[in-house]
Amino acid sequence: MLSLSAQAFWLFMLAIPVASVAWTVTHEDIFREPREYAKQQSQSSDSIGRRKFFYLFTCEFCFSHYVSALGLLITRFRLLYPDWRGLLIAWLSLVWIANVYMAVFANLRLDIHHERLAIEEKGLNLQEKKGESRADQAA
Repeated sequence: MLSLSAQAFWLFMLAIPVASVAWTVTHEDIFREPREYAKQQSQSSDSIGRRKFFYLFTCEFCFSHYVSALGLLITRFRLLYPDWRGLLIAWLSLVWIANVYMAVFANLRLDIHHERLAIEEKGLNLQEKKGESRADQAA
């Protein structure tokens, strides 16, 4: 077993790719078409199993559980205990940390989007003022 500080380090490191994959599949344009199909299937399918299966591709929280499980299967990472309990604790912890990362990223993207809108608005206002001053000079 790794030391507690090494386990914490690896937990926070493993959460980065989990968050990256979960966010990319559930939000980014590269997966837009499959995600739209999954959303349509999750809302209109007759089978509850089919609706739930396709819903997991539209929800970053849900999808992060599966990505975390795959990451733990690949890395064999355990947290606190070397057996199944360590795997369960690692899985739930990894999901939680990855979702904290995604929430921070979502807020950061929102802030950047608002800043871009404010910059564009200022640019338009400057252009309008330049147009008004040219009209005043021409008159």
